[in-house]
Amino acid sequence: MIRVAIANQKGGVGKTTTAINIATAMAAAGWKTLLIDLDPQGNASTGIGIGAGQRERSSYDLMVDQVALADCIQPTRIPGLDVIPATVDLSGAEVELVSVDNRTDRLRTALAGDSHHDICFIDCPPSLGLLTLNALCAADTLLVPLQCEFFALEGLSQLLQTVERVQQRFNPDLGIVGVALTMFDRRNRLTDQVADDVRSCLGQLVFETVIPRNVRLSEAPSHGLPALVYDHTCSGSRAYMALARELITRLPEKRKAA
Repeated sequence: MIRVAIANQKGGVGKTTTAINIATAMAAAGWKTLLIDLDPQGNASTGIGIGAGQRERSSYDLMVDQVALADCIQPTRIPGLDVIPATVDLSGAEVELVSVDNRTDRLRTALAGDSHHDICFIDCPPSLGLLTLNALCAADTLLVPLQCEFFALEGLSQLLQTVERVQQRFNPDLGIVGVALTMFDRRNRLTDQVADDVRSCLGQLVFETVIPRNVRLSEAPSHGLPALVYDHTCSGSRAYMALARELITRLPEKRKAA
């Protein structure tokens, strides 16, 4: 199972929307997919149709209480897509894990035995705390959603520094599969300028596919559905399907073969 952390410490960049829809697109492409909601807000869980009352086991149980992975996984209404939801208990996990041995390896240890899924996406909270650090330590690679605005560039620099430290101290195999430009609006001149700046700095690391601003993407979570299910013909859904195809080409050959 390849493990992909979806992280950006800046909030409101389309991270959870990306996690939900890229996971759905991969499941639709025939990959047995697991989505882990590691954000205490639980938006990925809600957006995939798992209400608060349906979350018997959660990512908190997995990491803090070390409940078996299989007992935390829930099926979704989307064929081929399973989820480990988040609950509000997760908001206290960072404090509870501070004094625990191997506190940065809890998620990596929990995922070590999974042989039922081809790929796992980890939706991280909008911070660079212990939860995100666990995701980066557990992940094979990192997908970074980046909103096309000036302040997002500053946050990207900080995130890349954090990735470098994680590589040096905890997970030397961690890579970056790509940066996905989100909330792209061609009517806004600044959007093009930011996109050009990011591509000039990071080159091929930036996905060719861009995710446009799209009302249907915003509406879908209120119905408990990924946009790809809510309206598969909208521009946002088509963009995420294209992003999934591009992601597959960037995954290591041994992973794709598996």
